[in-house]
Amino acid sequence: MLTTRRRSVRIAAAAAVGTALALTAAACSSGGGSSAAAPVSTANIPAADNLKAAGCPSTVVLQTDWDPEAEHGGQYQLVGPNPTINAGAKEVTGELVAHGGVDTGVQIQIRAGGPAIGYQTVSSQMYKDSSITLGYLGTDEQIALSATQPTVAVMAGLEISPQIIQWSPQEHPTWNTIADIGKTNTPVLYYQGASYMPYLIGKGILKASQVNGSYDGTPSVFVASGGQDAVQGFATAEPYIWSHDVQSWDKPMKYELIADTGFNFYQQEIAVRKDKLAALTPCLKKLVPIMQQAIVDYIANPASTEKLILQLVTAYNNGWVYTQGTANYAVTTMKKLGIVGNAPDGTLGAFTDSRVQQLIGILAPIYAKQGKQTLTGLTPADIVTNEFIDPSISLKS
Repeated sequence: MLTTRRRSVRIAAAAAVGTALALTAAACSSGGGSSAAAPVSTANIPAADNLKAAGCPSTVVLQTDWDPEAEHGGQYQLVGPNPTINAGAKEVTGELVAHGGVDTGVQIQIRAGGPAIGYQTVSSQMYKDSSITLGYLGTDEQIALSATQPTVAVMAGLEISPQIIQWSPQEHPTWNTIADIGKTNTPVLYYQGASYMPYLIGKGILKASQVNGSYDGTPSVFVASGGQDAVQGFATAEPYIWSHDVQSWDKPMKYELIADTGFNFYQQEIAVRKDKLAALTPCLKKLVPIMQQAIVDYIANPASTEKLILQLVTAYNNGWVYTQGTANYAVTTMKKLGIVGNAPDGTLGAFTDSRVQQLIGILAPIYAKQGKQTLTGLTPADIVTNEFIDPSISLKS
């Protein structure tokens, strides 16, 4: 199972909250189609931000891997004022703006993933729909599909994956790591097919006899165990939701990031189809630095973009429940844990080849045992590039 599908567990967990958002969708349309903006004059656009002159599509289409959430904030930051919301298609379209408001001469359309695309992988959507310019991918998905649906990631949207294994500190006060769980026979609930689980078992961190792939995203089995079980989740959501909004639990949770066990894959990469890379290169040279800066701007001042994210969740109305409290917690957690952060070289959005190579070494044999053929001789250069990254852009401490 790939990163995109694993995120599908989030909807059931959030639905268990049982609350509904009531936000105004003022100034936005939620009709059946996205209306095109009036032609934009590019005469006064700074050369560095003129995406139209750089040959970008008139509408840059970004396919995400889930419903709108704070982890996507750096990309929703690019959506200009008064966007058009297509509630039926689960997409928002508006001017693509740089540096918090500079028009770039093109539009951006951000499409929801997960339930909105039938839980299909983003890679499959990109190969099915040629109008998609960019997509959210994970390194595991790229490696698994490197021979059949090859992609190249041009920016790391997140520096660290927020995926976790969580547990009750009240019931297990001596646990500090996932390895501590593996020293017991405690059941570990996870979503069947998650690519990190064969790694955890193979490394002896967890035992095959204790993992349970029947997790459906709801807290029901965990709650029924009285908090004895451990369970997968996302550091940016479940610890807050389960301790604040799930009335049947409503207690603190403790966790360790999957990344801290050595399975340090990139999640929410911004990627293109490999066969489109050459044609998109002039566009990406200007677009990627704009996207880097948008993440910096969002983390510094997330309020207006959070408002749009919550507005979209309400308009899409597909069972994904997301509150202001969860959004605020997510941003705080992303900053605290470095989930949004600089690469070791100090650059936001850059890839580290040695990290990608380590993941290839971990996952290629796992996929081979599962009967999945990866690209022969796969190297980091086949799936990631820093060619378009501006090394001067970083998060400041």
